[in-house]
Amino acid sequence: MEEFESTAVVNQTIMTRENLLEVIAMQESYTICTRCVMDTTAEEISFDQEGVCSFCHYFDTTVKSTLERAKTKEGRRLLEEIVRKIKESGKNKPYDSILGISGGTDSSYLAHLAVSLGLRPLAVHVDTGWNTPESEANIHKLVEKLGLDLEIFVVDWEEMKDLQLAFYKASVKNCEIPQDHAFLAVLYKKAAEKGVNYILTGGNLATESILPRSWGFNAADSRHLLAVHKLFGTKPLKNFPILTFWSRYLYYPFIKGIKEVRLLNLVSYDKKEAKRILAEKYGWKDYGLKHYESVLTRFFQGYYLPTKFGIDKRRAHFSSLILSGQMKREEALEELKKAPYPDSELLKQDKAIIAQKLGLTLFEWEAILALPPRDHSEFPSSEFLYKTKDLLVQKLGIRKRWHNLR
Repeated sequence: MEEFESTAVVNQTIMTRENLLEVIAMQESYTICTRCVMDTTAEEISFDQEGVCSFCHYFDTTVKSTLERAKTKEGRRLLEEIVRKIKESGKNKPYDSILGISGGTDSSYLAHLAVSLGLRPLAVHVDTGWNTPESEANIHKLVEKLGLDLEIFVVDWEEMKDLQLAFYKASVKNCEIPQDHAFLAVLYKKAAEKGVNYILTGGNLATESILPRSWGFNAADSRHLLAVHKLFGTKPLKNFPILTFWSRYLYYPFIKGIKEVRLLNLVSYDKKEAKRILAEKYGWKDYGLKHYESVLTRFFQGYYLPTKFGIDKRRAHFSSLILSGQMKREEALEELKKAPYPDSELLKQDKAIIAQKLGLTLFEWEAILALPPRDHSEFPSSEFLYKTKDLLVQKLGIRKRWHNLR
């Protein structure tokens, strides 16, 4: 092991020499927004004369009105209208909606909100094999105290493991695609299975309005998922849940009448207040940063992305909170001075656990992590279809509606 570590140091030195000029150039052109904390690690970013970034301008022109509306009578009316439709659709049925729950802040507060509004969701958790004990405890405390039925969909582990490994071998930015795709596919599958017309998700604009496209790739793109697996996987995907573009945007909405609803966009959602309520009412425990309820996600966001691609997703999370008035820029800058991983010992532990679960030695896992970065564009995808859909949404003038549904 010591021999491998010393080799890694030598390789790092070689990499530093090879990329020295590139690093210097990056430092000279580095810019950070004067309003939020987004910077030039996001390839598509631009700045105005005051140093305010394009993400801030997007927030002002597209997102801000939706957040402000949630505090008004119009927002309350819209919330009541959607809740009424969900209740009516669920008459004489065991459930009126499907609620995806992970144990994290957003989905946990969503469960609390849904019940307080008189909805009767079936809570669905997708177990991809990477839950932390804290997230599992949070889920069970919530559903028990809220009186919700819970169904846990356990993804076939051998297929999940093979698919997850395929993405890390592909060495692309978004290695979370297998998990995220499974979550969404299962929710639609369950909605159709239960005859339910509404899927409640924790996605929201207050805490996640900013996420650069250059930092990842669309997890819903099944063609891309299968293409990466075909090249780097070793096992057939017989049981893994797949959601195609056509099933999501044609079959499920128009044939089955299923819609995604983001209830948190229809209320004044404050993350700190949500955590306080969850802790006091349900004994919910905070797990740290956003999406760290999964061991693999914690490793992906806290180590893989910063180390391999120079991407710190905390910048997007913090910037979203800054723009929605839930965090001061100075506070965010102080937090960014800290390492993205909560603890160096935890990093070593997580790295060893992940290697073991993937059936690898630590040396093999380190070798995969050290592969040269590749771009998602090198693999087949349905990106054209998604871009076309987005353009149609904009041209039809239903952008505000799209923030609440899907």
